[in-house]
Amino acid sequence: MLCGNDIAKAKALLEAGDVVAVPTETVYGLAANALNSKAVSKIFSVKGRPDFDPLIVHAASKEEAFAWAKELPNEALALAEAFWPGPLTLVLLKKSVIPSEVTSGLETLGLRVPNHALLRSLLQTLDFPLAAPSANPFGYISPTTAAHVADQLGARIPYILDGGPCTIGLESTIVGFESGKAVILRPGHIQKEDIAQVIGYTPKRRESPAERPPAPGMLSSHYSPKTPMEWMEGKHLVGNNEGVLYFSGRQKPEGHAYEILSEQGHLTEAARRLYGCLRSLDKQGLKKIWVELIPEGIGNAEALKDRLNRAVGKQPLSS
Repeated sequence: MLCGNDIAKAKALLEAGDVVAVPTETVYGLAANALNSKAVSKIFSVKGRPDFDPLIVHAASKEEAFAWAKELPNEALALAEAFWPGPLTLVLLKKSVIPSEVTSGLETLGLRVPNHALLRSLLQTLDFPLAAPSANPFGYISPTTAAHVADQLGARIPYILDGGPCTIGLESTIVGFESGKAVILRPGHIQKEDIAQVIGYTPKRRESPAERPPAPGMLSSHYSPKTPMEWMEGKHLVGNNEGVLYFSGRQKPEGHAYEILSEQGHLTEAARRLYGCLRSLDKQGLKKIWVELIPEGIGNAEALKDRLNRAVGKQPLSS
């Protein structure tokens, strides 16, 4: 496995039908030619990803992304104009040229134009879009640096395109369309209030299905460390060989392992640091990681709460 910022090397590998880890502003992705079913199958094999979980296709521009969609709702066009390039995925009916492996047999396709200079430069050199889920073993903590990718998948992939630390740190907001109305399939950096300003109404949140999710990141247990996690509700004594993931530095930790998402309790910083903090705790051989509840009244923390709920495997009883 090699790591660097050689676009030509990444391009050659992708054109040869191989997989390459690539940076985005959200998390690092494991990319392959989205039009090559054998290449896409390598993504599932390397990650250990179940074949029912669809992938997101990344393109260099709005025009290139929409070239793979069969229909373009007016609201999708408006959202793309407002938020692309950026951390928004639109789920639309796909053209038949997109292999079924990409969409897990669904007739819809997740499309995104990422806002990362190195990845966009790569995409502009390619004659095909890139299918790319997060570059980690399925269900585990998403990577936000090239080192995270190397730690998890380094022995299984030929190249990591290193674009530095991800600036957002949480996966993209995913918006689909049901009965002509936008619905949020996965919350992210772009919030429902931001979307409402563009389309004129607040989209509803689609609950996670028990099976065959229409978009990535909708399974009840996901983004999880190997160490068991539990919500820390009310007063709680941390046991021996247990750690805590604190939201802010308002409590003074004593006598146990811990990570603080944001000393001052800033949501943007907390989101950017979440996966790195979980990794740090997961490497310490702890019996359990306790998670501090996110306080009310600090802003819209829906995306951060969503990732923590899935990492823990359940929602807290109170907040």
